Formats: sequence, structure tokens, C-alpha cells
Amino acid sequence: MRSPLIVLFILLISISCKKASKDTTPLTVMYLAPQKIEYASGFTIQNKREYKEIKVTTPWPDAKEELVYILHPKGTPKPAVSSNAIFIEVPIERVVVTSTTDIPMLEYMNLEQKLVGFPNTGYISSEKTRALIDNGAIKELGKEYNLNTEVVLELSPELVIGFTPNGDTKAFDLIQKTGIPVVMNGSWMEKHPLGRAEWIKFIAAFFGKEKIAEDVFQNIKKEYLEATTLAQNTTTSPTVLSGSMFKDVWHVPGGDSFIARFLKDAHTTYLWADTKKAGSMALSFESVLEKAKNAELWIDSGSSKSLSELKENNHQYPLFSAFKNKAVYSSSLKTGSEGGLIYYELGPMRPDLILKDIIKIAHPELLTNYEPYFFKKLN
Repeated sequence: MRSPLIVLFILLISISCKKASKDTTPLTVMYLAPQKIEYASGFTIQNKREYKEIKVTTPWPDAKEELVYILHPKGTPKPAVSSNAIFIEVPIERVVVTSTTDIPMLEYMNLEQKLVGFPNTGYISSEKTRALIDNGAIKELGKEYNLNTEVVLELSPELVIGFTPNGDTKAFDLIQKTGIPVVMNGSWMEKHPLGRAEWIKFIAAFFGKEKIAEDVFQNIKKEYLEATTLAQNTTTSPTVLSGSMFKDVWHVPGGDSFIARFLKDAHTTYLWADTKKAGSMALSFESVLEKAKNAELWIDSGSSKSLSELKENNHQYPLFSAFKNKAVYSSSLKTGSEGGLIYYELGPMRPDLILKDIIKIAHPELLTNYEPYFFKKLN
């Protein structure tokens, strides 16, 4: 039989061990679930003991500094970290976003009801979000680069998710000075299509929806990789031309762009695949004709709705074999009720559908029961 002193000693040791364990174990706080990033290269997420740190490393081209956001649960003290960081209490209940690509991400996590304002709402095509706009639940905020600050302040959002193609953040800086935190979404800078879709995890972190975002992404990833494997097993690899003329310049996707990655994963031969350019390249009509005159497919031919309209835009387009053979495909034929292009809104979130569309075009013997979602043939 143990003496009372031994029992007391064991009890004190047990309490001490439990206290030590509590002190060294990361704090499990609601809305700070761990996240793993697989394909996206433009942001990182780290879970600390009492907060989450998100760094956006490529918010826009040639950004000089990374942007740091500290997320901590509402009602908890502001963490003692870098003063250069933007502090955000989570979960967010009222948000303003500024890119249509954010709309599907919100909807996939059932968060569209949290959206209170958007600049140029006419661009939004989603039926669910359009219904909220029509009901007055989502307010018009003006143009994307000239946000109506007064309306933003009236809406009292807890967060604004912005983006900029060139680093101009004046409108967002003005909002930030009022005390409303602004974060920048750089998903459009990603080179891999799955990297763009993975920014749903960035959005999720502000709402405590990490689990659902992970599930959504894993399903899209699975579909994308299975489609890639299917395409790589084919013996043919048709040559592809992409892009179109704007004024006197033909913009073709660079070899390191996400468009080129789609064409590679669909097992096609993209004629500019060997160029080391992540964005688009400005070329003359003559140089494109010389290289792509005999291309078998012309994928993503611009905004023309038909072959005749395409010819009206440039009478030399019929010189291409793809035009002669009526093998021209466009992503601009499917629009929302207000004329917004569904491809630009939903496409970044659903790279698996874009890839399957291209596979169906390039290898019609595959995906026999699949109907292209974004791309349509011009007639």
C-alpha cells in the first residue's frame, strides 16, 4: 500500500507533465485549421500557436516585397509579431471581393451570403450570386480601379480581397487607412492551372473553411490528374495555335504560361512551348503565320462568335489551315445573363474542366461521354 506522500508526489508529477504538455502543444483554436499547399507558388500559410501567418509572395508582377497577413480568432489579443503585417480577426462575416474569379471560390464554400459588395457587378455571371445582386444584398462599388470608398465604408466589410495587374494599390490603400483590412489575391500569377485553383485555400483561411476548401481542391486535382494521364496515353499530339490579333499585334501564350501547361497536359504540340515566358508574347502576324500556318487546331481564338466574324476582324485569318478546316475553338461563346464570360469567372477554379475540353477537342476518341463546358467550335 502506497503512502500518502508517494501518492501526492505522483499526482504533482502528473499535473506538471500535463501542464508542460499544454504549454508545448500548438493551440487548437477554431478557424485556424492547418493547411498544406501543393501547387500554388504565390502564397504560403504557416500555423503558429495562436495565429495563422499568410505570406503572398507574388501579388503582382515584379513585386518588391511580400505581403504578410496575421489571422487570429475574434476575441483574442493581437499577436506580437511584425508591425509590417496586416492583422485580421477571423472568421470574416462581411467581405468585399474585386475579381470575378473570387465568386466561384466563395460559392464552392457556401460563402456567397457573406459577400456585401463588388465593383462592376455586371461582370458576374453566376446565377447564385446574380440573384443576391438582384435582391440588393450585394452592392455596386463602381469600377475595379476606382472603388467608391464611401459605399465601401457604409457596407462596413470586415475584409476586402483585392487584386492589381500592375502594383497600383491606391484605391486599396485608401480603404486600408480607414481600418478595414485589405489582402491581395495573386492567383492569376500562377503558372500551373492547379496552382490557380489552390487559392481557394487562401480565401478559406479567412472564413474558417479550411476543410471544405481542401475537399474541393482535392476533387478538382483528382479529376485533372486523371484526365492528364488519359491524354498522355494517346499516340497523337496535334499541333496547336493559340491567341489572336489585337490591333497590329498577335498575343500568344508563352511556353511557361498556364495556357501552355493545359496544352501540354492535353498531349498536344503547342508551337511556342519552348519559349521561356510566363505571360503572353507580342508577335507580328507574319511571324505567327510562318510558324503556325499548318497548325491542326486553333484553340482560344479571341472574342469572335463565328468564322465569318473572325474573318471580318482580319481578312488574312483564312490563310491558316485550322481556319480552312473549321478547327477553330473559342471560350467566349458561353456567357452569363449580363454578358460576362463564364470562362474567365469559373475557369480558374475548374482547370479540370478546361483540360477536359481541350482533350475532347484534340483527342475526340477520348472522354466519349463528355460535353465541352467552356470551349465551342466556331461555325
